[in-house]
Amino acid sequence: MSKVRGVDVHTHVVPGDFPPYVGKRGDQRANVPWPSMVPAHACHRSVVISGSIFRTVSEQCWEGKVRIADMDGSGIDRQVLSPMPELLSYWLGAEDAVVLTRHLNETIARVVADHPERFSGIGAVPLQDVDLAIHELHHAVKVLGLAGVEIGTNVNGTPIGAPVFEPFYREVAQLNAAIFVHPLRPCGMERLIGPAALEQVLAFPCETGLAAMSLVTSGILARHPTLRIALSHGGGSFASLLARFVHASKTVSGLKDLVREPPLDTARRFYFDSLVYDPTLLRAQIDLFGETQTMIGTDYPFVIMEREPIARIAELGLGADIEMLLLRGNALRWLGMPVLNQL
Repeated sequence: MSKVRGVDVHTHVVPGDFPPYVGKRGDQRANVPWPSMVPAHACHRSVVISGSIFRTVSEQCWEGKVRIADMDGSGIDRQVLSPMPELLSYWLGAEDAVVLTRHLNETIARVVADHPERFSGIGAVPLQDVDLAIHELHHAVKVLGLAGVEIGTNVNGTPIGAPVFEPFYREVAQLNAAIFVHPLRPCGMERLIGPAALEQVLAFPCETGLAAMSLVTSGILARHPTLRIALSHGGGSFASLLARFVHASKTVSGLKDLVREPPLDTARRFYFDSLVYDPTLLRAQIDLFGETQTMIGTDYPFVIMEREPIARIAELGLGADIEMLLLRGNALRWLGMPVLNQL
């Protein structure tokens, strides 16, 4: 299987530049969490938000040709491009967020248009305003040709399974678009001891599990069974939370009628990336949710990324047919692309 090239569903884009802030606060950008770019060391730029450097990123974040060279080196045939989640803009005023998310989506669409055989794109929408989010969803999918959208695990503290988002999911299903769920501003940070990087290392997986469970217990996934929702980082803590919920729903009266179908059946509609860093965990994920639901994810180009994604799948020894699903087929199906023509 060493010659089989994979599809990586978890990679991020940061634009090489951002438009100037033109919102209601005039030139007072320092008082608005609006991003800008400033030069850093060679081939790098720094993302500045509210006057402070948030992250310094390399040209891998915006240069398609640089990404392709890295993809060729790691056996990846296609990357799915999504915004760096800290740019999803839920904390901006909704009208400001439309400007920023439109810029993100157009940036991603241009990279895809330059190399359509190597990239697919998913965009961003301002979910703090569901009507505007639906409008931008249509623009991203029908005008820009993106495969779907990335959403955070919460929208300013509101879980993504909340009823307010039901019209958005209905529209996603009608457009046959994909959703990629990425942790963002996680709860529980006050319980961590250590450096700020633990937010991404420890709090992100916990946050993803809670977000996924909100989609199960709210019934959104059951009401819209054609939704193709992918969970990053292997779903984080979702598997453990699901097992507890399945057991409790058989015995706890308040939970028995909370969902209208077996929770595991609902959970097996999710897609999951492979970014769990451990073969035992990855094998358990595939065993629990099915061989048709896991896809390669690397978190390219950030420091925590999986650098040998093909080898991570191969070491499981699952056989050629299943490996083909994990490396390519499942991702293409999640994207809504023809699988047989791509293998």
